[in-house]
This record gives sequence, C-alpha cells and structure tokens, in this order.
Amino acid sequence: MEYKPVLQTLKRIGSWIVFPLLSVGDIVGRKTGRNMPRLTLAALGIYLYIYVLGSTGVFNGYVMHIINLSLIYVALAASLNLINGITGQFSLGHMGFAAVGAYVSGTFTTLLFKLNPSVPGAYLVFVGAIVAGGVAAALMGVLIGFPSLRLKGDYLAIVTLGFGEIIRTILNNISYVGGPRGLLGIPKFSNFTIIFAAAFLTILVIRNLVHSSHGRAFLAIRENELAAELAGIDTTRYKVLSFAIGAGFAGVAGGLFAHLLQMAHPTQYGFMGSVMVLIMVYAGGVGSLTGSIIAAFSLTFLSEGLRGVLDGLGELTNLPLGDLRMVIYALLLILIMLFRTEGLMGNKESKLLMLPEDKR
Repeated sequence: MEYKPVLQTLKRIGSWIVFPLLSVGDIVGRKTGRNMPRLTLAALGIYLYIYVLGSTGVFNGYVMHIINLSLIYVALAASLNLINGITGQFSLGHMGFAAVGAYVSGTFTTLLFKLNPSVPGAYLVFVGAIVAGGVAAALMGVLIGFPSLRLKGDYLAIVTLGFGEIIRTILNNISYVGGPRGLLGIPKFSNFTIIFAAAFLTILVIRNLVHSSHGRAFLAIRENELAAELAGIDTTRYKVLSFAIGAGFAGVAGGLFAHLLQMAHPTQYGFMGSVMVLIMVYAGGVGSLTGSIIAAFSLTFLSEGLRGVLDGLGELTNLPLGDLRMVIYALLLILIMLFRTEGLMGNKESKLLMLPEDKR
C-alpha cells in the first residue's frame, strides 16, 4: 500500500479545515481591532478534522483509540512539565496523582452511582466525578508539597517516587475498589470529544498561567530559587501551587484514562507509567508545551507502531520479536537524547501557544 498519497490527502483535508478558521480569525481581528483566539480556532479546526475522519471511517476505531491515548498523555505531560520544566522541580510520582483521579472518579461512576452512559444526564454526573478526581489529586499534591518541597533535586525526586509507590500500594490493598484485581466494570464515558476538550483546557490553562504573574514566579524559581526568595517571592507557596495544579490536571487525565479503558489497576499507575510521562517531557523539551504535545503523540504512536510491526514480523519468522518492542523504543529515545539533548523543541513554543504580546 502506498502511504504517500494517503498522507498527502490527509494533509490537504487538514489545510481545508484549519487554515480557513485561522484566516477568518485574522480577518475578524483586523476588522475589530481585537486579538482573536488563534489557539482556540486551531484547536477547533484540528478537532473537526479528526472527528470527520473518525466518523467517516478513514480513521478506524484502533487509530481513534491511539489518538485518545495520545491526548490523555498530552494532559499528563503538560501538567508534569508545569512542575518539572516550568517551576524547575523534579517529580517521579506523577502517575500517583493520576491514580487518585482514576480511582476517585471510578468510585463515583461505578460503585456509588452505577452510571450508564445511555441514561440521560449521566454525562453530567461523569463530568462531576472527573472534577472530583482532579480536586482529590490536587489535594494530594498539596499534602505532599508542604512537607517535601523544602527538599531539592534528587531528594525531592526520591520523595515523589515514594509517594507514587505508596499510593499504588494503598490502592492494591483496598478491597472496596478491587484491591489487586483493580476496579473493573467502569462505564466507558471517555470519548474523543471529552478527552480532546480536557487536553485543550489543560494546555490553555497552563499556557495562560505561564504568562501570568504567577508564571513569572514559577520561572524565577526555576532559574534561581535563592534569587527569587531575595526578590520577595514566596517560593514554598509557589512550588506547592505548581504541584497542586499539575497534580489536579494529572487526576483529570487519570480519570479519563480509567473511563477509556473501563478499568483502573494499580499497575497502570506505577513507576514505569511515571517514567513514560517523564520521557515525554524531556524528549519534547523541558518547559515547552509544544514539545509535550509533539512528544506525547509521537511516542504513543511510535510505541503502538513498533508493536504492530514486530508482531507481524514475529508471525512471519515464528520468533518472539514482540519482546523487542521496548528495547527498540528505548534505543530510539537514547538516540533522540544524544543528538537532540535539549529535546525536540528545546524551550521554544509554537506561535499558537504564545500570547500576542509575546510574539516576536
């Protein structure tokens, strides 16, 4: 099968949808003298593009599932980038916050209310459950923040790693939420529209936060914490705030993840899950939201693409080549970090993610 004509067709369709929306926004902006929300218009165009291709069958169910996973990883990577890249801390337990969001929201929808997606009004309760999971994760971020954020560097990383493992172990021993079997039978509320909206809101909020006075405080702490303290910035408060916001969005992503896979299991939110998100942050570029988006999509599709290729070759050769997937994946990441040490984007941002006054 020739993929080049297919890719050219997809690119042409995308240009028909995204670029006209941006052009209309520019025209309206010039007529009214106001800056139009180009990020929102671009996101709307991308949403319509993927939605049309998915609804017409060009993107089959498997491709749409990978896109949904990629969008969830966008939210996870962007929220971790707020902590590690923008504030300059080092967290290794990010999936612990996602686990809190997954189990809290799953408890509401599965055990307490026993929701059915076909029942009118069920999605409103689902959204409330997702928000509750995000709030619970944010509170956990505050709880871990106050005692541990006086630590720095490797010591902070060890504490956050321990927190993630504690959360996983606790969930593994609570029989009410399934214990080692996991929380099963979660209704499938997560769909492309809801996940896309959550990922977009995550990027939008963090983008606006970075360009606010709070964001400048985060960046000052990252560059030189002692100088920030001497300048009158309450570094402990802002580090806790960064952890709380990042943890909250991770909780929302964890809830969407559980309602996409229809289960929540402690092993899904262990150390390797946190490392996966951390790799996306550093491969995309520390401090770059654009890099987090690109890396989340690239690495998710790369992982699944390797799975398909190696499984196919394994069937042809009768060799267990599928076991080499993570080896090849790791080697590719090593090559990226060797030849692109600052990540794919470095600390650069797409113009769409920059506020008008920051564009040069």
